[in-house]
Amino acid sequence: MRKTLADFASLVDGRIVGDSSVPIERVAAIDDAARDALTFATDATYFKRALSSEAAAVLTDEQLAITEATPAKPLLVVSDVRPALARLLREFERPVPRGSFRHATAVVEDSAQVGADVHLGPHVYVGERATIGNGTTMLTGSMVGSDAKLGEQCTLHPRATVLEDCRLGDRVVLHAGAIVGSAGFGWAFVDRRLERIPQVGNVILDDDVEIGANTCIDRAQTGSTRIGRGTKIDNLCQIGHNCRLGEHTVLAGQCGLAGSTTLGDHVQVGGQVGFIGHLNVGSRVKIGGGSVVWGDIPDDTFVSGRPARPHREELRREVMVRKLPKLFARVDALERK
Repeated sequence: MRKTLADFASLVDGRIVGDSSVPIERVAAIDDAARDALTFATDATYFKRALSSEAAAVLTDEQLAITEATPAKPLLVVSDVRPALARLLREFERPVPRGSFRHATAVVEDSAQVGADVHLGPHVYVGERATIGNGTTMLTGSMVGSDAKLGEQCTLHPRATVLEDCRLGDRVVLHAGAIVGSAGFGWAFVDRRLERIPQVGNVILDDDVEIGANTCIDRAQTGSTRIGRGTKIDNLCQIGHNCRLGEHTVLAGQCGLAGSTTLGDHVQVGGQVGFIGHLNVGSRVKIGGGSVVWGDIPDDTFVSGRPARPHREELRREVMVRKLPKLFARVDALERK
């Protein structure tokens, strides 16, 4: 796709410093940028590297742009680089198939209801009494179980699975291999043997939820496991039975929530965070990557560590731990005296 810098400026309401007619064929990070690329910089270090790179032009913000009276490359200047970058990358994103289509290998049970303009790719399965909303796309090998319901404009990528009786709102996205409605991990010891506790609930994903590749969301033992509107979950996460996540919450990769964990609205969770279950995490909480959450967390708190504690406290502990070798050496020296 060949455009000029001026074309991209019009998409993000940016201003141009230098030649607006320079051709741009792609957007690339500094290390990958060639002469046909627009690169980007969010701080002074990257800005200097971007100006000395092979890129044709640099996307940056006003504060960095004014540091160069005569920049070595044309600049596309915006108020905030990241939202502008997201908007530009959409121009290069491969579109998801939309519109009325049913592949010859797709199987739709007679009792299922399929809305208008639904795209059903190869080897798709739609179960008994399932409902597929208008404009939804199901790609290769994806499946919707019996009595499940999908809203409008949903996207199921290859091998994504929605199992029996689960509910998806509008514009929900399941990436490849995601599973919604797998059996919750419920067991009880009976005469020293494990017996399964039936998991008879379901999963509800509200509007605009996005679930990463190979993430599993377990159905509730009773009632519903629920993911709130606008929440985004990364790849390879595990959401246990009866968990409840609030609105516009985000979980990075490899997080694990044991059953009945509750997260509030606008929570930010770093990668590889574990929750022991039956916890209540408030709204607007931030949890550092690699933490282990063992107890409830109140609203507006930043925690990190194993176990998770207030972030500043964790930093102080880390400083003290790093000083331990010198402290032990001093004690040894005193004892020798």
